Amino acid sequence: MQERQSVVDPIDDIIGKLESEDYIADSNIATTLYMAQILERPILIEGKAGVGKTEIANVMSRILDTKLIRLQCYDGLDVNTILYEWNYPKQLLRIKLGENSDQGLYEREQEIFSEAFLLKRPLLEALTQSNKAPVLLIDEVDRADEEFEAYLLETLSEFQITIPEIGTISAIHKPLVILTSNRTRELSDALRRRCLYLWIDYPDYEKELRIIRSKVEGVDYDFASQISYFIQKVREMDLEKTPGISETLDWASAMILLQFNSLDYNVVEKTLGVFIKDADDIQKFRTEGIKAILSDI
Repeated sequence: MQERQSVVDPIDDIIGKLESEDYIADSNIATTLYMAQILERPILIEGKAGVGKTEIANVMSRILDTKLIRLQCYDGLDVNTILYEWNYPKQLLRIKLGENSDQGLYEREQEIFSEAFLLKRPLLEALTQSNKAPVLLIDEVDRADEEFEAYLLETLSEFQITIPEIGTISAIHKPLVILTSNRTRELSDALRRRCLYLWIDYPDYEKELRIIRSKVEGVDYDFASQISYFIQKVREMDLEKTPGISETLDWASAMILLQFNSLDYNVVEKTLGVFIKDADDIQKFRTEGIKAILSDI
């Protein structure tokens, strides 16, 4: 009698692959990533700074064994930066070389305004990858202005770009598109409609403990537990800049390098600048926070 092959749940499979890359994920994250690949839809990931939004794109590029193409957004980002621009020095050189040829003006224009003279920027580069679909990370999209979002709409809905001199270029392989936002401004409904949505919050105690244990070499369970509990309590305070996961990991790593193995007032006071990044927060934390939190550990 033939043995029945076990069916691997795709969500559990993605969670396992993420964890193999030291990214501790839950079913919401894994399900959204799975749907994005099946439906070929972009993902908009929102959450506070430092919760691991950008890292998802990095990890997925490794899991899929494909190229990561990153577009870092900022105020004033223009079409030449995100799509393409013409290689003017190369065009001028070609015109110069062709001055004595019998090539007509029309033929010369067709040549210099061809793909060979394009400088591909992130969006166009992502659509024209010939070997394998890349991961396209559009990081901190909320930092760019509303006009920038309009440039994205054609790409995100049709996975194509129109270049007036050439025409429409469609994706050879549709990229996995991940947009991140810290919610410094509200994104347009048009952009949101084209994306699957994922909200990532600060991790709870158990998840942060697992992250510390997986990412920080040399930290034992009890010490990692203290660090996770302490940071959880820090986030409950009314601070200007709440520490994210990256600050937790930096703090844990600093502890190991300084050869500390438990938390007390002096240890925390000496290392405050690793996870508290605001002068007023540090003053407030020294007077109100350290002893109060340590008394519960």
